[in-house]
Amino acid sequence: MPRPAASARMGWLRERGMGASVIVSGISSAFGVVLISTTGWIGAVMRADPYMGDSGTLALVLSILSFLFVAVSVYVGAIVTANTFATVVAGRTRRIALLRLIGASAASQRREVARQGLIVGTIGAMIGLVLGTAVAAAFIGWGGPALGAPAVAYELVRGDLLVPAAVVALTTWGAAWVGSRRVLTVTPLQALGESVESSSAELVRRTGRNLIAIALFVAGAALLAVGIVVGLTSPTGVLVSFAGGVLSFTGLILGSTMLMPPVLSAVGRLLGRSAPARLAAANARRSPERSSRMTMGLVIGVTLITMFAVALESTKSVIAASAGGELPAEMETVMNTFTGIVTALIGVSAVIAAVGLVNLLTLSILQRRRELGLLRALGLASGQVRGMVLREAAHLTAAAVVTGLVLGTVYGWAGAQSLLGSVKLSPDASPAGTLVAPSIPGWTILGIVVAAAVLTLIAAVVPTRLATRVTPVAALAE
Repeated sequence: MPRPAASARMGWLRERGMGASVIVSGISSAFGVVLISTTGWIGAVMRADPYMGDSGTLALVLSILSFLFVAVSVYVGAIVTANTFATVVAGRTRRIALLRLIGASAASQRREVARQGLIVGTIGAMIGLVLGTAVAAAFIGWGGPALGAPAVAYELVRGDLLVPAAVVALTTWGAAWVGSRRVLTVTPLQALGESVESSSAELVRRTGRNLIAIALFVAGAALLAVGIVVGLTSPTGVLVSFAGGVLSFTGLILGSTMLMPPVLSAVGRLLGRSAPARLAAANARRSPERSSRMTMGLVIGVTLITMFAVALESTKSVIAASAGGELPAEMETVMNTFTGIVTALIGVSAVIAAVGLVNLLTLSILQRRRELGLLRALGLASGQVRGMVLREAAHLTAAAVVTGLVLGTVYGWAGAQSLLGSVKLSPDASPAGTLVAPSIPGWTILGIVVAAAVLTLIAAVVPTRLATRVTPVAALAE
């Protein structure tokens, strides 16, 4: 049996937020293991084929795509983990301040949070390693024969599968370190208060960070424009656009506290004018830092899915136009299959973002117990509190989905234009290039909206239950 001292030292693992961080790390690690195993198996099948065995081009392309999808998954997971730990640290304000009061340094507290991130990341990565290997084994064992693939010798348990697990563990450690930067600002006087989030006025004064965000966005937007222009004569313009997209999107993430409050205000007007609706909208706007943390993970997920869907749909339109107005049946089947596979792979990032939204909304309710108790004391019924939390979840989800759809459409069109702008749709087309009209995949957009509605209901289940359990006396006594 574990010693009481050891159990006490690891008691923080039972805190709200840590379990979700383990899930995020596990999904990212399992995703990487499955992709590496399956692409390696596909490469082995290709090498066994007498006609394709001498060509390593397709295997290289599969490896590159595998790396990109794993990188996207780890990137989204890192943002979700950093936001989770930032929210956890905000909820520990009183405890951190008390430790500072008795002599603990901010640096030592931050190292402690980073150590917890490393432990959480390692646990999740190891779980993901085992589950990912099991899923890959099931796919190769059952899916291979079902697809008609020949039996080939392939070793499932290999040393390179430790790479995604190690990357996920180290990324979670780094994300916890980034998310814990608020520890440095906690003062002993805050031991008398609750969790503290930065106000709008404080965020405006972060001129250095805001200027960096604006500079990255402007530089990225300029590169996107250059890539589109270059794409009118050469498909290499997509490389320039890719760099511009990464820079501009990084700027948007860094400046999320400037981007999301106006979007939240606009969406908040749609919630209605009842007291719970106004409270829900006010809660989302009152703490722009917390609201931005809760929405940006989902914004990234929706943006990625929409971007790939718009780019692939636009590519199909251009190919159809160049083929005389109708896509060949074989090509359409291949494109639809590829679209489905890419959407499913990118969907893993959206799942990670959804876990982050549910987790952060739950942490937000836990850290507002005194506020909820005061509302109950002022006469707000439990049903009204449930309605407020549900509307707040709907507010955040709707703002994230709208932002992601707009950004994804812009980035998807920019990618398609820079790649396909030099394609002539007809023999007498202008040599100056072609403007590709963005094709919006209706079913994909509808799927995103339906998934967002389901996510809102799921995200509100635990927080509403926690919110209605708060009694006025117990909450105000804290």
